[in-house]
Amino acid sequence: MVADAPRRQRGRPRDPLIEEAILRAARRRLAVDGYSRMTIGDVAADAGVTRPTVYRRWESKHDLVVDALDHGFRALQEAAPPVDLERLTAREAVTEAVRRLDLRAPDRTGIMLVGHVMAEAEHNPELLEMVRAHAVLPRRRLLLDTLQALQERGDLRSGLDLDAVADMCIGSYYAAFIRGGEDEELPTRVVDTLWPAISTRPGEPADEDRAAS
Repeated sequence: MVADAPRRQRGRPRDPLIEEAILRAARRRLAVDGYSRMTIGDVAADAGVTRPTVYRRWESKHDLVVDALDHGFRALQEAAPPVDLERLTAREAVTEAVRRLDLRAPDRTGIMLVGHVMAEAEHNPELLEMVRAHAVLPRRRLLLDTLQALQERGDLRSGLDLDAVADMCIGSYYAAFIRGGEDEELPTRVVDTLWPAISTRPGEPADEDRAAS
């Protein structure tokens, strides 16, 4: 008996560049319009494809949004190198980890996307869980790992509530977004404010002051 031949895939193979364009467009629309107002038609137009092209890949708007969130946040997470604790001073390392918390990066729409997803939490809890798992928790874990490593090294005080420190740092970005205005120095200002309370050497000068001396 002859073995079955491999089944051929029907139609043309899917173009990954098209899927990438659709996912990026969906993420942008979710951030700008919110889940309820975004439409497959708008996503297709932004991506330069037709509605049937989108529906051949995703059965519903919900499926598309889940994949768009997963794709976008995973890409950001994979592109971020670890914080170099050997090269950076303790304060620089904490500042860099706090900088990585910024959900406004890279296109200033990430934090709006989170806001829209939170507004949909009651009706679409899966979207919030996706943001929590792939956007918030990895960034928070990076900060916690950095704080713990510095604590074990003796640079930070023992007995610190590291979870509370992380929550305050994350919350600073939401507060800055709500009050409005650009604030590129927010990570430095947050760490400079916290440093006397968390460092074993609270009286040491800021890194830039040491560099200048």
